[in-house]
Amino acid sequence: MHICSSRRRQRGLSGLLVIAVLVLLGGVSAYAVALVTSVHSGFARDISFARASQAAEAGLDWGRYRVTAGAVATCTAVQSINSLPGTLQPYTVTVRCTATGPYLESGLPVRAYRITATGCSVPLAGQCPNAAAGADYVERTLTALIVR
Repeated sequence: MHICSSRRRQRGLSGLLVIAVLVLLGGVSAYAVALVTSVHSGFARDISFARASQAAEAGLDWGRYRVTAGAVATCTAVQSINSLPGTLQPYTVTVRCTATGPYLESGLPVRAYRITATGCSVPLAGQCPNAAAGADYVERTLTALIVR
């Protein structure tokens, strides 16, 4: 009789061990899912910031081209571009240009052009920046000074 009660106690202990292992595996699994989700969200945000930077760089290049190409510089006060190619399609860039001068440099008149390009993921009324955007909003601003 003593042997039988010992076996029953061991069955109960092994059942508790199985439950403890399952609870432990469940906890580790939940932690792993949370970790992978966090890492994925961080990478997705980094990619969004990189794309907003590329949109701003494209706008800056466009503004430089308008100021330096041709005999007469074209400096548009504000213009938004929302037809970017490839993976930049969801992004908008707003290019602002201000001209100052003319100034005399070595007896010749020159003008200074400040070009500011802001790329963003969620434009407000078709323009960047958007102060009322949500948590997924990303924005990058680049500025260049051109003297011509």
